[in-house]
Amino acid sequence: MRRGPVVQTAYGKVRGTTRDGVSAFLGIPYAAPPFGENRFRAPRPPEPWDGVRDAVEYGPTAPKPGYLPPYTRLLDDPDIPGDGCLNLNVWTPGGSGLPVMVWIHGGAFRNGSGALPVYDGRNFARDGVVCVTINYRLGVEGFANLPGAPANRGLLDQIAALEWVNANIAAFGGDPGRVTVFGESAGAMSVTTLLSLDLGLFGRAIAQSGAGAVAQDPDDALLVTREMAARLGVEPTAEGFAALDPAAIIPVQAEVAAEVLALPDPARWGPTTAASAMSLTPVLDGELLRRRPEDAIADGAGRDVDLLMGCTSEEFRFFLMPSGLAGAVTEELIGLVAAGMSLPPGVPAAYRDRRPGMTPGELMAAILTDGMFRVPADRAATGHAAAGGRTWMYEFAWRSPTFDVGACHALELGFVFDNLTGDPEGLAGPNPPQELADRMHRAWVAFAAGGDPGWARFEPSGRAVRVFGAREDGVVHDPLGDERKLWD
Repeated sequence: MRRGPVVQTAYGKVRGTTRDGVSAFLGIPYAAPPFGENRFRAPRPPEPWDGVRDAVEYGPTAPKPGYLPPYTRLLDDPDIPGDGCLNLNVWTPGGSGLPVMVWIHGGAFRNGSGALPVYDGRNFARDGVVCVTINYRLGVEGFANLPGAPANRGLLDQIAALEWVNANIAAFGGDPGRVTVFGESAGAMSVTTLLSLDLGLFGRAIAQSGAGAVAQDPDDALLVTREMAARLGVEPTAEGFAALDPAAIIPVQAEVAAEVLALPDPARWGPTTAASAMSLTPVLDGELLRRRPEDAIADGAGRDVDLLMGCTSEEFRFFLMPSGLAGAVTEELIGLVAAGMSLPPGVPAAYRDRRPGMTPGELMAAILTDGMFRVPADRAATGHAAAGGRTWMYEFAWRSPTFDVGACHALELGFVFDNLTGDPEGLAGPNPPQELADRMHRAWVAFAAGGDPGWARFEPSGRAVRVFGAREDGVVHDPLGDERKLWD
């Protein structure tokens, strides 16, 4: 690895490193540190700097709780201290006019960063794409509904990062008119939310395992704020929370998040919080976010943006199997969760009839895979296509041999980024199929470069879905259509 070229940005010069024809610029600030006088405020531009700034290491990550075992191993989420967490990373092969892909990480709006090893953008750059990964504020800092502060601060951070890309990416070889925003889980929910806002900051979007159903009613979000404030002994306002260090808030934030996930009770947390089983999400604030994203998309928002979206076949096994929680699931708990999340009343029984050999934990995973991932993705894709948008769908079906997770949430990440480690204790196991990574990564590059991933477009009448990694790897029309109809 050698010292890379110097690039002039709007705020100063940066120097990265170069290896095998790809230059990496890490930890570039796109906004000022969101602490001190900037805490709980909309993002502000960074202070310009003189001279050349070394961009050779990942920058600070947003305050967040650590994952519990075994997820600490499976997700490998670094915790890098420092206030300047609103930063991004760029990988480029050099040149000019190249397609750009901007990655928004997942983590339930409370974990994650752009610095996970699996998100290294070097292989996208190798294949002619300028790849960008970003950090944004998480948890209370980014998404709590705090009287006295703007809502959706984490979304505002994402928008500020995209504005930075539009203003600066040409200096790194990218074309600001050919930007694809992509993300997974909460990152995909963010992508779909940004799509619904018609910002004009990107022309293509990829949503992996997250769609447009998640948005909290402000009163429901305040229930979460008040509960956390009561446990912390502060007023449920921006001023009250600002009196505490972020590190003091995070344990209580994590407690409440775990309680919402374990039993999403609408009477306690509000219907829109219970529906997602997440305590902190984008809020319907009436300003930035006025409607649920999937409703806005169905009415034509984002119709000019090409959309690729999908899910894994067994998403929710990720949350139940490695931790052992599947063994604690009972038929009674399935009923309570289904009622709390307002699932169609006939769904649990119908799924049981179709899967007579499943344990309650496996049944819960199947129901929540569809209710939280597959069906919302289908609704968003249907709305986008019906409104005239160019739309494609995929499903990732390759099953991991580890932890009994199957084709679970987050498993596709190493394949999309073409970053397979072959780690026997990792999510994909010791010998993940490189040929599958070749196919999937190539499709993502093709979509970013030319707006077509290589299979038939999704239309509500035919519902073409490209399945990756099953025994029959190819296009399937309306997979599990009978079960999809149960959710209508």
